[in-house]
Amino acid sequence: GNDKGVCFLCGKWTATENHHIFEGEKRKKSDKDGLTVFLCHYCHNESPNGVHFNREFDIHLKQIGQKAWMDYYGKTVEDFIREYGKNYL
Repeated sequence: GNDKGVCFLCGKWTATENHHIFEGEKRKKSDKDGLTVFLCHYCHNESPNGVHFNREFDIHLKQIGQKAWMDYYGKTVEDFIREYGKNYL
């Protein structure tokens, strides 16, 4: 994660929104595991570059999240797939 008030993607100091890196059925797990970042509104939810519109940025955050999860818990890619259903690396 990062500090509230600083966008994780663009680094701008501004009002930020909490983004769950893994959404849907994995949202609660993402929250529990600390796989959230603060994003400015533009990087979060504005077309075309917000992570909810831009697959490349979404995958980039998922890769960062997966690496962080694996490092923090000392787990493997296979462990991550069991928990989150897919490998993003």
